[in-house]
Amino acid sequence: MRVLVAMSGGVDSSVAAARMVDAGHDVVGVHLALSSAPGTLRTGSRGCCSKEDAGDARRVADILDIPFYVWDFADRFKEDVIDDFVESYARGETPNPCVRCNEKIKFSALSARALALGFDAVATGHYARLEDGRLRRAVDADKDQSYVLGVLTANQLRHALFPIGDTPKPQIRDEAARRGLAVADKPDSHDICFIPSGDTRAFLGARIGVRPGAVVDTGGTVLAEHDGVHGFTIGQRKGLGIAGPGPDGAPRYVTGIDADTGTVRVGPAVELDITTLRGDKPVFTSGSAPTGPVECVVQVRAHGGVVDAVVELRDGQLHAELRTPLRGVAPGQTMVLYRPDPAGDEVLGSATIVR
Repeated sequence: MRVLVAMSGGVDSSVAAARMVDAGHDVVGVHLALSSAPGTLRTGSRGCCSKEDAGDARRVADILDIPFYVWDFADRFKEDVIDDFVESYARGETPNPCVRCNEKIKFSALSARALALGFDAVATGHYARLEDGRLRRAVDADKDQSYVLGVLTANQLRHALFPIGDTPKPQIRDEAARRGLAVADKPDSHDICFIPSGDTRAFLGARIGVRPGAVVDTGGTVLAEHDGVHGFTIGQRKGLGIAGPGPDGAPRYVTGIDADTGTVRVGPAVELDITTLRGDKPVFTSGSAPTGPVECVVQVRAHGGVVDAVVELRDGQLHAELRTPLRGVAPGQTMVLYRPDPAGDEVLGSATIVR
């Protein structure tokens, strides 16, 4: 099988490539250039896709004796991930750019080019498993990335491979060391790759500008002014610009954001409890939508926010009734559905939360 391996320059994708070679596949490595100024996208363990990362990936490819290329996806990444991220925050939402990158870049743009060039599959270093076409959680629960892959269609999964999902991360590092790969101890990248400073508010402010509004309490009393709703997320407690807790002495949190009026509403923690969700752009990993209510497990964050629920497709939207309230769910997040069997690790589908 001809396999294109997306090589980020990290330990996970490096071991994934090595395993594909060991399996006897015809392997080619490719590093995605996602920035027109790649040197700006890594500061220690922050960010990724820098010149340093491309060099690390190339050295691994040399050791594995496989062809290696760098493909420029910077324009596509800016349009589909960065611009989408900024526009979503401007609407008062809380997006997950990793979900969008997997959906639009790695398993859409990259996969489409790979298939057009005659490859059979794209392999990545994601921590997830594929069994008989079914997407499942990784063996390493702490590193599991099935959530950010829950937006993939059945056709995209047919051409995907996740070679390391059956192995805990410490063993992946040990394997890389045994293979003589210099990336064995390389720190994992974290936070948002295109904001290496980690200052999301400053990044958004530079692109959205000042859009004044008010911070109000549950009764509508104005507590403070702000420069834009992009500086707030549902569930936020600090940096609200208000003078102390509520009248009852309890902390106040962001409970609602109205981008049209620029209003940020704050209130007690209990107002963050959510029992119903509605999602747009539903995707079902089997390729078929359910015909009625489905018992499942819903997850709304990459690590956490997991409850039992009943979901149903109505007029093209996914409606979820949660068995237990979730706290601090925001529009723009992705809800991913898992089968509620004893293992509880099979992904059924996903949708983008709108309400």
